[in-house]
Amino acid sequence: MNSTLRYSIFFILDSLIVLSVIFISYWLLDPAHLIHSNSVILISSLTLLVSHHIMAYFFHLYNRIWSVASIKELLAIGYAVTFSVLIASSIQFFMKEDILFRVIAITWLLDMVMIGGSRFLLRVLHDRSLFQTQENLKRVLVIGAGEAGTMLLRSIKRDPLTEYQVVAFVDDDLHKQKMKLMDIKVYGTTKDIGRIVEEKKIDEIFLAIPSLGKVGIRKMYERCICTNIPIKIMPKMEDIIIGKVSVNDMQEVKIGDLLGREEVKLDMVALFNKLAEKAILVTGAGGSIGSEICRQISKFKPNRVILLGHGENSIYNIHTELAENKEYEEISFVPVIADIQDRKRIFEVVQEFMPDIIYHAAAHKHVPLMESNPAEAIKNNIVGTKNIAEAAHTYGVANFVMISTDKAVNPPNIMGATKRIAEMIIQNLARYSNTNFAAVRFGNVLGSRGSVIPRFQAQIAAGGPVTVTHPEMTRYFMTIPEAARLVLQAGALARGGEVFVLDMGEPIKIIDLAKNLIRLSGYTMEEIHIEFSGVRPGEKMFEELLNAEEIQEEYIHPKIHVGRAHCPEEHVLLGLFAQLEFLSASEIQQKVMKLANGEWLNNEEFAPRTIA
Repeated sequence: MNSTLRYSIFFILDSLIVLSVIFISYWLLDPAHLIHSNSVILISSLTLLVSHHIMAYFFHLYNRIWSVASIKELLAIGYAVTFSVLIASSIQFFMKEDILFRVIAITWLLDMVMIGGSRFLLRVLHDRSLFQTQENLKRVLVIGAGEAGTMLLRSIKRDPLTEYQVVAFVDDDLHKQKMKLMDIKVYGTTKDIGRIVEEKKIDEIFLAIPSLGKVGIRKMYERCICTNIPIKIMPKMEDIIIGKVSVNDMQEVKIGDLLGREEVKLDMVALFNKLAEKAILVTGAGGSIGSEICRQISKFKPNRVILLGHGENSIYNIHTELAENKEYEEISFVPVIADIQDRKRIFEVVQEFMPDIIYHAAAHKHVPLMESNPAEAIKNNIVGTKNIAEAAHTYGVANFVMISTDKAVNPPNIMGATKRIAEMIIQNLARYSNTNFAAVRFGNVLGSRGSVIPRFQAQIAAGGPVTVTHPEMTRYFMTIPEAARLVLQAGALARGGEVFVLDMGEPIKIIDLAKNLIRLSGYTMEEIHIEFSGVRPGEKMFEELLNAEEIQEEYIHPKIHVGRAHCPEEHVLLGLFAQLEFLSASEIQQKVMKLANGEWLNNEEFAPRTIA
């Protein structure tokens, strides 16, 4: 129905109502009297007609969407009717110095009922849920009987294609207990979820508290897992407001929601000042962390982003993604295929593009795989880092940030040991270089390549079992975007030589992670079993972010603090590099492990050799 037709229908309908109600009122009070012979009533009806349309125009009664009307629309009708009746009363008083109060009162009441009723009828017709069959709909329990819960319920009721029927609310507000929200009762608090699910035969649980935060989501999830039914979360209010999603686009609970850590808040001004209009090079740009760093950097409008990586497919993918994004049209994205182990090529790249900042994310990170291939870990993580760091120093790159790992702390494996020595390389360069060198150390990243999450998901999809190395094994976890954002923030805080440590929250048992993934996938522990495969070579039961000597309580950012990581003198590192070509693989591995674990002090083994 177009606006002209709608306006005409309401105009004619209101005219008939307004003209007739005063005659009906007068007739109800005095049925024997001839209505048309009363000039006061005739004049009053015409006055009501004119004044009503004036008020209707003023209060927009004809251009409102009445099918979604609320209290405000009802008040608009009340104002229009009241003012038009007052005007008619004034005309009566002017004509005969008296007002037919009873006639006017009944007229006002009939106007409200008939005009308001005509609009309410549209609302009823639009609310299809009143006429829909409730068969074959999923019965839903909504957690949260506030504004978000109301929006969700209203949206579900109005959706003609909905597959859900809200049958109960729970809310921890004691004042809402036993109350009804749009005819749906609040049956208890979140402590009663298990009982309500059983009594009401609930099929799914919707969490309608968008402001709850990840800590709250985790606690709520823990209260719901005993029900063994799907749990979904209402989208964020800001996403609903900007139209990114609709109210009832419920989202599955993701494993990242259960980390129990709130979203990182960045110092946007400091980051913009650091990154805007700069040339930035990212090594390992095709990897999980490297590609996310590229995405996050692009939001701060750098002049150029050099995407450096060894694998052509991954570099092609991230280059295509960013270059075709219309938000980044003014940014130059340059794909570069290069191996950080190739010193000559890396120096050529840095000299050609002269970046202002380098984020060094390229590394071998898989612990058991590197235990089987220690020489490759040394070449990539130590030699590769040395190449890119010395290139940054040689060509005057302003800032260099290396991505490290919690496995560099007291490393029992070659991967962690090589990353610790990589930290030492940039710490040593920071002593005399004009380049601002820093390292950022954090734990496991959910969803990254080599992460346990994709492996568990594949095992669940195959019907199980899910293999966990040990029931007591724990790890620190964060999401890929969270890690990338904190890397950028740490880089902005760097002054030279720091090893920044990200706040990873509380360590999580791998077995708990596996159980949560099984439940989130819609299975019970009886359907998908967990088996223990044993600790793999090089793995620790518990990871550390700092060793005892490195711990420093002071935070320079709510999620970042600086560790006091010790670094050997340059001659110790030079001694190691000089011997790499002459020692056997086992001797190199042994030497790397000793150096990474701090055994260089007063140890002649690490003195530089003169090669004849």
